[in-house]
Amino acid sequence: MVEFEVIPAIDLRGGRCVQLRQGKKEDVIFSSAENPVEIAKKWVMQGARRIHIIDLDGALQEEKNNFEVIKNIAESKGVRGEAKIQVGGGIRSCEAAVTLLEIGAGVCVDRIIFGTVALKSPHLIEKVANSFSSERVMVALDARKGKVAIDGWREVTGMDAKEAAKEAEELGAGSLLFTNIDVEGLMKGIETKIIEEFVSSVSVPVVISGGVSGVEDVMRIKEAGASGVVIGSALYKGKIDFKDLVGIFQD
Repeated sequence: MVEFEVIPAIDLRGGRCVQLRQGKKEDVIFSSAENPVEIAKKWVMQGARRIHIIDLDGALQEEKNNFEVIKNIAESKGVRGEAKIQVGGGIRSCEAAVTLLEIGAGVCVDRIIFGTVALKSPHLIEKVANSFSSERVMVALDARKGKVAIDGWREVTGMDAKEAAKEAEELGAGSLLFTNIDVEGLMKGIETKIIEEFVSSVSVPVVISGGVSGVEDVMRIKEAGASGVVIGSALYKGKIDFKDLVGIFQD
């Protein structure tokens, strides 16, 4: 059985750690001048066993990306060997995937997260999973009213999230990241039924992101069968104490 993980998020934009509401680049609810490497070290010191890093510039198709910052976090003393790293945001080619997976002689980034490309270029999932193993490939499915959203949540497709999850598993994804956009970044709680249905639609581990407002939400996510939860806004806005969560959910 997969051990439940409480995973702090580090969303990068212009080299800074930020949090956006509903994925809208103009709606910044948190921005820190602190070095993201130091933020990552802080979460590890407080008990994080995995860190979730998203390159927002990559996800939003900006010209720049945050690769150097990601590399610095993953290779830094206090993070390397202490916590697993999963990275996503704008990974649209095999070359980009390989570059990330090979950081630190291939041991610093545990898995990469494919988003939109999983629907647009499914062969890419197969190729990377075959080259590196399914365990190092996660597919993120973001849904609005149950339908998959792509391109930084700007376009909602007609594809049912559960059907997309099954396809991703068949392609070789070793895990899935599910975000319910309807509650993401609002810190007003989760929708348990949607999570339960999504988790039960596949056999691979599912990590949940979006809407977490307190310990009770995390408990409900765990009870729904998820393998972990990514928490961003609620941590950075002080609604949840990360050390408390670690004490409750991680041995």
